[in-house]
Amino acid sequence: MNKLAGHKPKVALFDLDHTLLPLDSDHAWGDYIIGLGWVDALEYKRRNDAFYADYQASKLNLHEYIQFSIAAVVKQGATNSIAAHAGFMRATVQNAIKPEALALVQAHQAAGDVVVIVTATNEFVTRPIADAFGVPDLIAVELERDDAPGGTGWYTGAIRGVPSYQAGKVTRVAAWLQARGWDWDSVHTTFYSDSPNDLPLLEKADIPVATNPDPRLREVAMTRGWRILDLFS
Repeated sequence: MNKLAGHKPKVALFDLDHTLLPLDSDHAWGDYIIGLGWVDALEYKRRNDAFYADYQASKLNLHEYIQFSIAAVVKQGATNSIAAHAGFMRATVQNAIKPEALALVQAHQAAGDVVVIVTATNEFVTRPIADAFGVPDLIAVELERDDAPGGTGWYTGAIRGVPSYQAGKVTRVAAWLQARGWDWDSVHTTFYSDSPNDLPLLEKADIPVATNPDPRLREVAMTRGWRILDLFS
């Protein structure tokens, strides 16, 4: 990989929403399914906006939000949901993948770094987005499937395992490292994020980069002397 004699492998970790994308993909997906008529527009928008405000205030109940945000996907089933997501990619996401973000990811890849997207958005929404960035390694909120005999094989609406949110991102990255025979001390990590929700992983990384940071994270980064990257300015 990029493991030269005497050098640690380098791992570049990226948050997704408002870091690599100038939008929140989960919130945007909610707006998209409103347009499809899958949900009651006024009630869904009210609740979606309220959950997003909770996220920005670092007080989101993620389990409640996942149940809410994935309910329409559960109800619609695999065929309709996958087709709808392809439309979402064309209508919303592709135009939001900016050259600056793509170039940053590709620069790390060209240097031989292992690139990982680490997001608190669920895997259904984010797997195709990670693919569009050319990033196979995705750590997202994993969703439980109905895999019992006679089950649907599709999502149940619950979270599976540790969600990659706040301190859970550190736990999930540690598990990802362990699966590759690595640990925090055997690699050199850089983490890009816009959100104070990601302070646990920013503090754990060798190089924290406050990327398009919100005002709270910008203040922390300035106080601690972290690099600040305004990617979309």
